Amino acid sequence: MTQGFHLVVDNVDKRFNTKQGEFIAIRDINLRVQRGEFVALIGHSGCGKSTLLNLIAGLSTASSGVLVCAGREIAGPGPDRGVVFQNHSLLPWLTCFDNVYLAVERVFSGKEGNAQLKARTEAALKMVGLAHAMHKHPNEISGGMKQRVGIARALAIEPAVLLLDEPFGALDALTRAHLQDELMRIVAETKSTVVMVTHDVDEAVLLSDKIVMMTNGPAATIGEILEVNLPRPRDRLALAEDTDYHHYRKAVVEFLYAKQKKAA
Repeated sequence: MTQGFHLVVDNVDKRFNTKQGEFIAIRDINLRVQRGEFVALIGHSGCGKSTLLNLIAGLSTASSGVLVCAGREIAGPGPDRGVVFQNHSLLPWLTCFDNVYLAVERVFSGKEGNAQLKARTEAALKMVGLAHAMHKHPNEISGGMKQRVGIARALAIEPAVLLLDEPFGALDALTRAHLQDELMRIVAETKSTVVMVTHDVDEAVLLSDKIVMMTNGPAATIGEILEVNLPRPRDRLALAEDTDYHHYRKAVVEFLYAKQKKAA
């Protein structure tokens, strides 16, 4: 049943044809996401996290099963899904403003005038704290700022679901922590529905309402789903002493390193 859910993944498999024969990346994936819910996908390398995210993004097609976003079957990329990759994927010859404006123009051109498109772009950059840098080029800003531009670009098109593929994975620990806090603030402000791929247990528990734990590949599937009932807004310093936080963290660690321990 898809009724009442914002994102539905129903009995999805993804298979690839290789020289060695058919390779099953993921199998029998069933997932239901409520509007405004923050979901983390976590598991060992090769467990199909990014494969699943690419299917939701419409960048890849399921071998079997159905994916539905905001009541419509996913049949390819679309503005109802904004994607942020680990690599910021900014066009280096464009300013931060122009990188975001390009996406805004593509989605809203014909519906809104130039002044509205510019205002929408500026608002997105201000939301991620880059009002002062909107006219700089990517080579003039830090890695963390580039990721903020990527987030601004995704949010500016007002997607039904925001998809994040390890967006902070290449950043240093302090920058990563700062952007995690910024992401929590932005999601609270926009009430966005988010699906995020991560390898980081603490990141998953800090950010998520639900943690989807994947079994090892090949033929990976969902092993367990953990509901994270920590009150919001969340403060990382306060959570450091929170027994519930440590309970959730322990549950994820036990799944990853005991139940899904990789063969030596």
